[in-house]
Amino acid sequence: MTLVAGVDSSTQSCKVVIRDAETGALVRQGRAAHPDGTEVDPAAWWTALQEALARAGGLDGVEAMSVGAQQHGMVCLDESGAVVRDALLWNDTRSAGAARDLVEELGGPLRWAEAVGSVPVASFTVTKLRWLAEHEPGNARRTARVCLPHDWLTWRLGGEFVTDRGDASGTGYWSPATGSYRTDILKAAFGAVPGLPRVLGPRDQAGELDVPRGGRGPVRLAPGTGDNMAAALGVGAVPGDVVVSLGTSGTAFAVADVPSADPSGAVAGFADATERFLPLVCTLNATRVLDAAARLLGVDLDRLGRLALEAPAGAGGLVCVPYLEGERTPNLPDATGSLHGLTLGTSTPAHLARAAVEGLLCHMADAFDALGLDPARVLLIGGGARSEAVRRIAPAIFGRPVVVPEPGEYVADGAARQAAWLLGGGAEPPVWERGGTERFEADATPDVRARYAEARDGR
Repeated sequence: MTLVAGVDSSTQSCKVVIRDAETGALVRQGRAAHPDGTEVDPAAWWTALQEALARAGGLDGVEAMSVGAQQHGMVCLDESGAVVRDALLWNDTRSAGAARDLVEELGGPLRWAEAVGSVPVASFTVTKLRWLAEHEPGNARRTARVCLPHDWLTWRLGGEFVTDRGDASGTGYWSPATGSYRTDILKAAFGAVPGLPRVLGPRDQAGELDVPRGGRGPVRLAPGTGDNMAAALGVGAVPGDVVVSLGTSGTAFAVADVPSADPSGAVAGFADATERFLPLVCTLNATRVLDAAARLLGVDLDRLGRLALEAPAGAGGLVCVPYLEGERTPNLPDATGSLHGLTLGTSTPAHLARAAVEGLLCHMADAFDALGLDPARVLLIGGGARSEAVRRIAPAIFGRPVVVPEPGEYVADGAARQAAWLLGGGAEPPVWERGGTERFEADATPDVRARYAEARDGR
């Protein structure tokens, strides 16, 4: 049996899966936690990766490996390769002002969309570099190279300073349409052009990892990619599918054959981890909305879901606008969450639980709508998809059937599939048959969406 390893270095933890390269069957897995916060010493990612690998039984028998990781994070290195300062993560909003300045300086949202496929918000690496130049000029001067979390881990593993087109497309200074860096934009934002990772194609090798593994040769490293791109690979998304992923952040994305450029800024025109594109809408608030509601009610997530299903659709008019940590889409970094329609009748745990679930799903339905697509179904993945209430209420909110694949570590699975692609070659990634899926249907509830829109817009 030929084995491959896939890594998901996410905001909250590092997951490793070891799979059969031919069938995709899971052989073993492990995980380790990451520290909390919106800025993290990258050394913590390395430590967690070693722990997760050890818990997955190491790399014995593994022929190839790939790293998927959270997008956008700013990792600055000095001339010796040492980390200059803690990495700023995608969910660090301190660069919101820098994002507004950069959009204006380049000539507005349309110019940005045409240049790099996306209009930058505080999540994007380019805005964090502007913040660094303005607020920590000493660290900016020390910065000789800039990379992303998956780039840094791949470099630590194999010694090559490389990235892939999917993750590069989230920096704000690489164009999916042209397949090249926009160093003019980077220089305007940062005042200099530091060294940047070489962008690999989806089937290129990113070095080798020489580790003891039963007398075999080195482990080949695939290019790796950003977490959303890896998730698309992991779930087997193809053109025509829309995927809604509920994790720390929420995303709605689709595999497309042509690049996109949305001047409204709602849709990020990313590349994917094949040779296609991944128009994507990202929200800052997703499953932690449910975590917050459960904490408020003093229950666990299973009990929260049961409570939500006890309340009527629409929660009796109680509406939760879930911008608990500011928001990226819409671009409201300083926003807070709110409850509307609180009355004596809706002041029950069940109504609050239902409002939290519906608020999260209405928020994601807004993201879904921004893609401008009309698929026959929605693929629902991520930790939030494990909630029975989320699965049963989602088709009513989205207004179409919802398919929930078998639970899995989709980002790590996608990375493993990319590693298998490196071994096998071919024009397309290998086809791995996933386990059973569940299909959920329900009558649409447009009135719930309408009440949510009124509360969201302050009407």
